[in-house]
Amino acid sequence: MAANATGRKKIALIGAGQIGGTLAMLCGTRKLGDVVLYDVVEGMPQGKALDLSHLAPVFGLDFKITGTNNIADIAGADVCVVTSGLPRKPGMSRDDLVKTNAEIVRNVAKGIKEHAPGALVIVITNPLDAMVYLMQKETGFPTNRVIGMAGVLDTARYQAFLAEELNVSVSSVSAFVLGGHGDDMVPVRSYTTCNGIPVGNLIKADRLDAIEKRVRGAGGEVVALLKTGSAFYSPAASAIQMVEAYLLDQRRVLAAAVMLNGEYGLKGVYLGVPIVMGKGGVEKVVEIELNADENKALHESADRVKQLLAIL
Repeated sequence: MAANATGRKKIALIGAGQIGGTLAMLCGTRKLGDVVLYDVVEGMPQGKALDLSHLAPVFGLDFKITGTNNIADIAGADVCVVTSGLPRKPGMSRDDLVKTNAEIVRNVAKGIKEHAPGALVIVITNPLDAMVYLMQKETGFPTNRVIGMAGVLDTARYQAFLAEELNVSVSSVSAFVLGGHGDDMVPVRSYTTCNGIPVGNLIKADRLDAIEKRVRGAGGEVVALLKTGSAFYSPAASAIQMVEAYLLDQRRVLAAAVMLNGEYGLKGVYLGVPIVMGKGGVEKVVEIELNADENKALHESADRVKQLLAIL
């Protein structure tokens, strides 16, 4: 990872909408590096960058933020976070976006390949698992450097609902949500604990069923309430956790959409699984022993992702 002229890392945010703007603010407040905010909409990335540059003195932050409509300005980026694409509207599934957003991702991939060939690429664009697969194929980057953000967010939603149910700190809840980023995602109850205590010992099974159903539909719940867009604070925060793990070589164990090569009995598909993330990007896929129901659900989720890939 090379430093830019300021000696700081360079983070390119592809898409300056709600997630992109929130990402830019978090990059600055968490002192991760300088930011280039790119979008095709004239004036929007420049306006958000200017606004954020006025936030910096309030918190004593020294970071450079640039807004641009020229993808060449991402040149030399250490990390590219891709949010470009249409957000969901009420009544739409993530899958409805596949063809529209595929064309956008193809164009973005071309720009990244040309101008930031050494970058780690984190994809947030929905439908996530299909779009990150497309990004890797179009860039030709090694699979350890093209990764999808979904598992961190889905897991966080599970943690939030469980902490609320148990009336405990969210930091006491450890969980995993695996599989595709859709209605068939797989909350892994057998590995979910409250400070080491299996969650099944604390919450009745039927209540856990209801909570896990809400986790699967949480994105849609936000969309229905907002009416004009989809979640943006929590997806941005989730991507930032991944950016930090990479830039700071934290070797964090987290859930992310990665290309599987035989792990969990699956191959040639991007799917949410536990990984170790550090300076090498995806450093390791962590294989955990799932029970029969969880394993079946994971494979069904993979089949759903393959159906989306067939549309591509």
